Amino acid sequence: MYIAESSTVIRRAVAAGHRPRSLLMAERWLPDLADLIEEVGAGRDGDVPVFVAEPALLEEITGFHLHRGALAAMHRPPLASVHDLLSGVRDGAGARRVAVLEDVVDHTNVGAAFRSAAALGVDAVLVTPRCADPLYRRSVRVSMGTVFQVPWTRIDPWPEGIATLRAEGFVTAALALSEEAVTLDELAADPPERLVLVLGTEGDGLRRATVEGADTVVRIPMAGGVDSLNVAAAAAVAFWATRVASS
Repeated sequence: MYIAESSTVIRRAVAAGHRPRSLLMAERWLPDLADLIEEVGAGRDGDVPVFVAEPALLEEITGFHLHRGALAAMHRPPLASVHDLLSGVRDGAGARRVAVLEDVVDHTNVGAAFRSAAALGVDAVLVTPRCADPLYRRSVRVSMGTVFQVPWTRIDPWPEGIATLRAEGFVTAALALSEEAVTLDELAADPPERLVLVLGTEGDGLRRATVEGADTVVRIPMAGGVDSLNVAAAAAVAFWATRVASS
């Protein structure tokens, strides 16, 4: 199970085929979600209870202020295998550009990375075993529901999974500070046909084994004495640069 917050996110979850277990909302949100309530309550998903309460009671129940007034407890769908995920995207043509989030533990950064992936045409996202849950409430909210739009699964074990990606025909590019690293501009000038961009956790970055196991190491050129970006910002830059090259 996971929690979807706000009418926009709930709608995107249902549109992606996720099934609600129940809904909780303030009364003023009933008209906005009336069509969805009818669909999930009396349509294909059977009976789904809808609980309505005053904002103060909602805050007491949930432990936080509902800025957007509606929550849905959703059934969590099973995750696909890495092979099935990568081969099934793009209408079965297979993924060409994939992101790996290695041990990114901040839910805000996970959600922001997914939003950038959706906006900039990344075909799929893989998250390592210690990465924060993309379906955690804050991740979903920050992503504006794009976690339901971008195909994703967990890659386990990791970094041994680099060999799995290589067997699937991908070139793995680790974003890290290294003397041997090529610039992102150089990678984007001649991108491989099938590319995996690996981004590391906040603070420590990628594991040494990941950097050593990758096919290439890439750095984002910096100015002003800054040596690195927040992982969500770095993801957006890398996704944009490789998108421009392949457009």
